[in-house]
Amino acid sequence: MTKLDAPTAKRGRPPKARAAGAADTRDLILDAAEDLFSKHGFYGVTIREVAREAGVDTALVHYYFGAKRGLFDAVFLRRAEVWNNERVDAINRYARETGLDSMTLEGLFEAFLRPPFQWSLKGGPGWKHYSALVAQTNANPTFGGETMARYFDPAIRRLIELIKQIMPEAAEVDLYWAYHNLSGALTLTLGETGRLDRLSGGLCRSGDLETAGDYMVRYAAAGFRAVCGPAKSR
Repeated sequence: MTKLDAPTAKRGRPPKARAAGAADTRDLILDAAEDLFSKHGFYGVTIREVAREAGVDTALVHYYFGAKRGLFDAVFLRRAEVWNNERVDAINRYARETGLDSMTLEGLFEAFLRPPFQWSLKGGPGWKHYSALVAQTNANPTFGGETMARYFDPAIRRLIELIKQIMPEAAEVDLYWAYHNLSGALTLTLGETGRLDRLSGGLCRSGDLETAGDYMVRYAAAGFRAVCGPAKSR
């Protein structure tokens, strides 16, 4: 029996929740919410639907997370910490081991971009759902900018600091526009929408994240050079 086939939870704490304990119950709720938010968006999901998917009472969702926005933020933060901590660690390690004077854009972007691709490849269904959720949130005009800023900006600012070491003459405005374009390409790619498959007539597969990651590193490096490098005219 799948989660969707499970009977509607009754009032009170259900057997599944009692057996799992508080920490596991929270994870059950977060997993269910992450799956539903990634498919239907923030506005297309109700607390009642999350509770039914998790096999818990609605009151238990409110107990742990409050209103729906609190639940969404908890879903977003859970993997954002892992994702961004690994990215910052990777680029700091690259800078330390390579030396600031020897860094390349390709090496820096390889370090920064590889963790999200690897988690989506090998982390299981939850990370697939999370990648799709990030793609949706990054394009959400209502609260996407605030949410992305809260959870992702520290890692991005560290990346830009290191890019400045490689491209000291780059203008601030160019660096931020270049990253903005990379951010859109990255989240769309990790969303695995299947658009690329249809557009290319099957020549490319959006689920081929190993190949996508390699292309993204080259694309990012070339894009930053084109946007932020010396230009004959502006």
